[in-house]
Amino acid sequence: MSKPFVAILMGSDSDIPVMEASFEILRKFDVSFEVKVSSAHRTPEATHSYVKDADARGCAAFICAAGMAAHLAGAVSANTLKPVIGVPINSSLDGLDALLSTVQMPGGIPVATVAIGKAGAKNAAYLATQIMGVSDPELHQKLIDERAANAKAIIEKDTALQEKLNNG
Repeated sequence: MSKPFVAILMGSDSDIPVMEASFEILRKFDVSFEVKVSSAHRTPEATHSYVKDADARGCAAFICAAGMAAHLAGAVSANTLKPVIGVPINSSLDGLDALLSTVQMPGGIPVATVAIGKAGAKNAAYLATQIMGVSDPELHQKLIDERAANAKAIIEKDTALQEKLNNG
């Protein structure tokens, strides 16, 4: 097996602008990833083959983005025991159709579902990184350090606000 990686599947290349948020987070943590356009409906055999191949090569988690019927994450989950994270894409009905299609999975075929759109794409990458961090202490420490830096930044912003309010 090769180095663990995250596989990102998108139902359409139109999902790329949203999913670039995932790429950025994974790059920030030096997490290897692959990106593929594959459709649960238009290319089901290719999707199935890719999932099986990625599993065999050491994929640690799958991130699946799709809009409308949004069955990609479910189709992937049906073919792997690795964690699958679904990112609903806003392509119609403000993304609610994709959200419901992604989150409403039958028992035994889980999909961890995150927010619609870019916030979801970011959180999917964070979640995949956390999953990998369970068995990678160095990666886990990077996550701890980022959380601490985020907290410090908020405290500094509040301190500056309080100074402005007290001196104004």
